[in-house]
Amino acid sequence: MAWGSSRKTGNGLRLCALAGAIALAGCAVRPPYEPANDPLEPVNRAVYKFNDTVDRALIKPVAQGYKKAVPQPVRTGVGNFFDNLKAPVVVVNDLLQGKVAQGGMDTSRFIWNSTVGLAGLIDVATPMGLEQHDEDFGQTFGAWGIGEGWYLVLPLLGPSTVRDAAGLPPAWVMDPVYRTSDMALRNGAVVLRTVNTRARLLGASNVLQTAALDPYLYTREAYRQYRWNRIYDGNPPPPPPPGDEDPEAGNAGPPPADQPAGAGQ
Repeated sequence: MAWGSSRKTGNGLRLCALAGAIALAGCAVRPPYEPANDPLEPVNRAVYKFNDTVDRALIKPVAQGYKKAVPQPVRTGVGNFFDNLKAPVVVVNDLLQGKVAQGGMDTSRFIWNSTVGLAGLIDVATPMGLEQHDEDFGQTFGAWGIGEGWYLVLPLLGPSTVRDAAGLPPAWVMDPVYRTSDMALRNGAVVLRTVNTRARLLGASNVLQTAALDPYLYTREAYRQYRWNRIYDGNPPPPPPPGDEDPEAGNAGPPPADQPAGAGQ
């Protein structure tokens, strides 16, 4: 039965990834210094307002109470645990992007933290020189040269794009939390992960509320810049000089994994 379940999961993962790639194949890569492709802005703004209302009324107050009530070491352990659960997704996307050495490092990190680190509660890998990486299917699609598509705001999930949204189903298939059969345990884990993550972001949300004249636009452009940087591992190509834009440059994906981003420029 376990083999059959694993086989079904593997087939579902491949189908989700293939469907997402096919759906996005016609999109052109759009760097963040070009105008956002946001034809659904009225709908996105409505969803953004809904998300913000839920956050202000429920999620943020709970996260603030959680931060006050739970000691920092415990919150760190909770964050480490859920970060460790994402490691298989990171490793798969390492390999899909051709980052074999990084995939080996992330596999070692997962093994050390899952065993010596007590199921990931303690991060023993970072002091050993095994750096944490953050790869996902949306980044992999971008590394393959697939464009971001329309900008989207997803209910309760926040900012995204068509490309990144297409990467969510295969990640959910691989997520041990969503695959837990016990509904109470699964829902409890989802709530704990959400609250712990929101507690980490309390400072960032305060900056957004005080600094942005239009929080929607600020969030949209910040998200696009963040994802662009993630695709290029923090070293994206610089924008072309004014008046020197290459119309074909927007279709080029990130360099091969063994070539540093921006090399040869």
